[in-house]
Amino acid sequence: MTDSPRPRVLFVTGRLAEFALRKVLDDLAPRAGIEAQVAVLPITVAALMTPAWIAKRLETIEGLDRVILPGHCRGDLGAVAAKVPGAKVEVGPEDLRDLPRWFGGDRVEAAAERYGSYDIEILAEINHAPRLPLAELLRQAREFAAQGADLIDVGCEPGAPWAGVGEAVRALRDEGLRVSIDSFDPDEVAQAVAAGAELVLSVNASNREAAKDWGAEVVAIPDGVGSLDGLDETVDALEMAGVRYRLDPILEPIGFGFAESLGRYLEARRRWPEAAMMMGVGNLTELTDVDSAGINALLMGFCQEQRIFSVLTTAVINWARSSVRELDLARRLARFAVANRLPPKRVDPGLVMLRDPKLERFGPDDLAELQRRIRDPNWRIFAEDGLVYALNNQHFLSGADPFAIFEAMGVSDASHAFYLGWEMMKARTALTLGKAYRQDQALAWGFLTEPEKVHRLQRGPVGRAVGPSPSKPPTPESGPASTPEEDDRA
Repeated sequence: MTDSPRPRVLFVTGRLAEFALRKVLDDLAPRAGIEAQVAVLPITVAALMTPAWIAKRLETIEGLDRVILPGHCRGDLGAVAAKVPGAKVEVGPEDLRDLPRWFGGDRVEAAAERYGSYDIEILAEINHAPRLPLAELLRQAREFAAQGADLIDVGCEPGAPWAGVGEAVRALRDEGLRVSIDSFDPDEVAQAVAAGAELVLSVNASNREAAKDWGAEVVAIPDGVGSLDGLDETVDALEMAGVRYRLDPILEPIGFGFAESLGRYLEARRRWPEAAMMMGVGNLTELTDVDSAGINALLMGFCQEQRIFSVLTTAVINWARSSVRELDLARRLARFAVANRLPPKRVDPGLVMLRDPKLERFGPDDLAELQRRIRDPNWRIFAEDGLVYALNNQHFLSGADPFAIFEAMGVSDASHAFYLGWEMMKARTALTLGKAYRQDQALAWGFLTEPEKVHRLQRGPVGRAVGPSPSKPPTPESGPASTPEEDDRA
C-alpha cells in the first residue's frame, strides 16, 4: 500500500520576503505533511499585491490543492482562483512567521470547534447603587451585559432602605436585563423582588424567615465568617418552605483564610452534592495587588471542576475593571478543559495579555541576509533577543537603546521621526514585556488589543519611514512610494 500524495500548496510572495518564506517552509512543510511550492512575483514588497495584480502575473498551474496569498492581500480572489483550477485560494497571516500556527493545525483543530460554550453564569455587581443616578445605573448595567454578565446585581447599602430600589429594578428589567438584589433588609428585598428581581443575596439566620414570602431564589450563606456554621439550618429552613437556593460558603482574601475558604467550598459540595452553588470572586480580585485576569481564570477552573455554576464579581478597582469580560472568556476556557480533559492551553489567547504565547525570531544572520536584499531606503524595524534592529538598503543597525539607533539613522524629517519614534517605542515595549513586535501592527494585549491603523496604507509600502501628504511631495530621504506596476519594471 503506497502513501497518499502530499497536498501541493503554493505560497505567493515578493522578492524581499522570498528568503524568509523559504526558511519557514523548510520547517513547516514536513511537519504539516505538504509539498510546498513558492511563486516569487516581480515585486519587492509582497504587501502591495492585489488579487488582480497577482492574477496577471501568476502562471496557470494545474494540480494544486491550495494557494496561500500574502496576508495583506485584499480583494476578490476569483481572478487568482481562475489561474489555479481546483485549488482553494486563501489569504495567509499578515506575518509569515505565523504560518506554522496558522497552517499547521492550531486554527482548525477539531477540538477547537467545540470551544465557546459555558455552564457558569456571571453576576456583575453595581456597587453603591443607591448613590447613582438612574441613567448611570443603566449605563453601567448595559456595559456589564455587553461584556458577558448574565445578571445585574444591584448592590444596596446598610442603613436606611433605598426608597428607589423598585424603580431601579423595574428600569433594569425594562432594558431586558435579569436582576439580583444584594441586601439583608427584608423590606428592601421585598420591593426589589416585586419589581422583578429574581435572586436575593444573601440569606442566613438573620433573614431566612422573611425569605419564605419573597417568591425568589436566594443565596444561602453561613452565619459567621470562617466557618459553615448555620448553613445546615438555613438550608433545612429553605427546603421546608420550598424556597430555591444556591450555596455560597464565602471566599476569603489572602491572609484572612483564603485556603481554608476554598476548603469550605469542597466541604459544601461533599455535604450537598446536588445543590446549586455560587462564588463571590471579588474578595480576591479586588483585594490583591495583581492583574485580575489570572485570578479569575484560576477561580473559574475551580468552579467548573466543583460544579459551582454562578460567580459574583465586582469591577471597581482599576486592575480588576475588566473582570466581567475576563470571567466570560475564562468560563469558556474552563468548560473546554474539563469537558475535553485537555489542559486549557493554546485554545484561546484572549486572556494572555502581558506577554505573548510565543515569540518567533529571524535571528541576526537572517536579518543580515534580509538587509542585503533590500533595494530601497525605507526602514524595516525588528525586535528580538533584547535588541532593536533597523534595516534599509544602506544600513544594518542594532542595539538595546532605541535613541542610539535613531541617532544613527540620520533622520531629519519631522513626520519621519515621529513614525520611527512610534515604532521604536512599540519595539522597546515588546522587548521589555516579552511580546512579539511587528512593524505597523498593534502589540497584542489579548482581548484588550485595539487594532492599529495600517499606516502603510497612508505611507505606501510596508516599512516606509514616511510618506507624502496630499500637499507635500516625497522627500529624497524617504524615496517615492512604489506601486506594484512600478516595481514590476524594476
